[in-house]
Amino acid sequence: MEYRRLGRSGLQVSVLSFGSWVSFSKQINDKVADELMGIAYDNGINFFDNAEVYALGESEKMMGRVLKKKKWDRTSYTISSKAFWGWRGKDNKPNQTGCSRKHLVEACNEALQRLQVDYLDMFFCHRPDKNTPIEETVWAMNHLVQQGKVLYWGTSEWSGVEIMEAHRAAEKFRLIGPTMEQPQYNMFERDKMENEFLEIFKNVGLGTTIWSPLASGMLTGKYNDGIPKGSRFALEGFDWLKDRWVMDEKVKKVKKLSELATKMGVSTASLSIAWCIKNKNVSTAILGATKKTQLFDNLKALDVAAMLTPDLLDKIESIMKTKPKLPDY
Repeated sequence: MEYRRLGRSGLQVSVLSFGSWVSFSKQINDKVADELMGIAYDNGINFFDNAEVYALGESEKMMGRVLKKKKWDRTSYTISSKAFWGWRGKDNKPNQTGCSRKHLVEACNEALQRLQVDYLDMFFCHRPDKNTPIEETVWAMNHLVQQGKVLYWGTSEWSGVEIMEAHRAAEKFRLIGPTMEQPQYNMFERDKMENEFLEIFKNVGLGTTIWSPLASGMLTGKYNDGIPKGSRFALEGFDWLKDRWVMDEKVKKVKKLSELATKMGVSTASLSIAWCIKNKNVSTAILGATKKTQLFDNLKALDVAAMLTPDLLDKIESIMKTKPKLPDY
């Protein structure tokens, strides 16, 4: 396993990590979660990603049960939660969502209980909150860090402007600013990582915990011939993924990518993850495997990344044609 610093912090995270979005409680049970987390940990993965909203709190409870059973040395792994949407779904009342001081503090305490841990290594504001001043959010996160409940705080799907506003507030009041951002990054979604965040990487530093490096499964090639039953796109309530990703043009590109992967003797999935972690600004890419075979194949991305020469990267670019256009300055 390769380990990278989380931005400019001293924390080291495995370049591949394991997340529970969609899968825990919805697609897999405790036994499978235990097995997959065990394989991940045994292969050097030291970051496990979660959030209050995943399966409305049940995902964190499941991960907490697995961690309690495993009895791993707490200093040997890192774990995260995220707050914004709450976990009560349609029953959310005022102050049970968002990034106010009240919700962040209470969401953190609830996550600790569900995960059965004393502290979170990483705690994310799962989305920007237009109704809460960024200064309040920074103060709240700083408070949780000072209490020892959170070690590093960050953002998810925030804009570059919002992240820099948080840094300005932290500097103004001498508080701890955000260490990391969790953006989507894959061969189809590239603008933030390859354009918008470039100045942030350069000026203040920014760790990144990438979600959906496989574009919700699209970049595995399994949708090349339609949507298989039981796959992520077929799950009830995830129609927005289908609407967003399953487009003829994208499927054509993935088919060509799959042909290249076959020539290289690797899977489309491991090639796609390898491409993602080839970006030096990626701290870790979160895997969301639901089967042992998937996870073992995903882990091969480490070896595939070493195969990605400039020529091969150019071939991928000629297939995908998704590189963002940078401003002329």
